[in-house]
Amino acid sequence: MDVDFWHQKWKNNEIGFHLSEVNSLLVKYIGELSLVKGNRIFVPLCGKTLDIAWLLSEGYCVVGAELSEDAIKQLFEKLDIEPQVSKPAGMTLYSANGIDIFVGNIFDLSGENLGVVDAIYDRAALVALPEAIRTQYTLHVLKITLAAPQLLISYEYNQNLMSGPPFSVCNEEVKQHYKDHYSLALLENMNIPDGLKGKYAAQESVWLLK
Repeated sequence: MDVDFWHQKWKNNEIGFHLSEVNSLLVKYIGELSLVKGNRIFVPLCGKTLDIAWLLSEGYCVVGAELSEDAIKQLFEKLDIEPQVSKPAGMTLYSANGIDIFVGNIFDLSGENLGVVDAIYDRAALVALPEAIRTQYTLHVLKITLAAPQLLISYEYNQNLMSGPPFSVCNEEVKQHYKDHYSLALLENMNIPDGLKGKYAAQESVWLLK
């Protein structure tokens, strides 16, 4: 993972990937994970997404992983929650009632520190990573979560037109990463209105991995 690249993005406030509203696809498809209130949802590379506040409001517990400490400080400020901060091995942990966010490189996060996870919500993690480390990422997440059920959002577009992130991850690549561990269902595949970043024709896919 290009640590300096992402730290610079947050430092310069170049966070076009941060949505100003809750992701409608999460709201639409969260039921497909068959969760109950109190279940713990892992949000990898979470940033300060508003999806976390929504998940908490729906009665779920959230555990996240994020490289930028600035992002997590902003997240807790927005939530109006004062976290407890501790230093488990290789990470910094921001914790409060129902929420735990690990700050640092996700590859330093162990399953022991992560704890029990009932589901994974990946809106912006797989597509944030270049092709060279996506296999490493998927194998790591499978290991630390014991292949918990997953709601995954991916994008597909002509990578020659835009360097990413988000990167283009075609449906076949999604299958290649996960077919040996999950039953995959493509819940929705749609064209993105106005394209990615308002410029590039792209499709968005929603996957259920169980």
